[in-house]
Amino acid sequence: QLQLVESGGGLVQPGGSLRLSCAASGFTLDYYPIAWFRQAPGKEREGVSCINRDSSIKYADSVKGRFTISRDNAKNAVYLQMNNLKPEDTAVYYCAAANPWVVSRQCLPPEKYDYWGQGTQVTVSS
Repeated sequence: QLQLVESGGGLVQPGGSLRLSCAASGFTLDYYPIAWFRQAPGKEREGVSCINRDSSIKYADSVKGRFTISRDNAKNAVYLQMNNLKPEDTAVYYCAAANPWVVSRQCLPPEKYDYWGQGTQVTVSS
């Protein structure tokens, strides 16, 4: 059974950092396009970043220069390093995987990702 489990969320002050982890079980992550999404209360799910099978990486404009996505094939995990966090980054963060036959150098819309984690809450507040 394919599973994704996020961890690393929490409460942080503005300007602080967090590192989110997305651990996979039941499949090998580096064969799959992976993305991070977030959803704030009352808002639509928003793509944050993605890393594709060819290791191409994209970021939303709102996080460019502050967030870094990476993949550790040995640990079968994907990470999202978040620096200089802002209150508007407050949301539940989800990692998602698309099927390996989906080939793209861009981030996909959420409906193209078939496997989702349960989410981890990130709250940026003083």
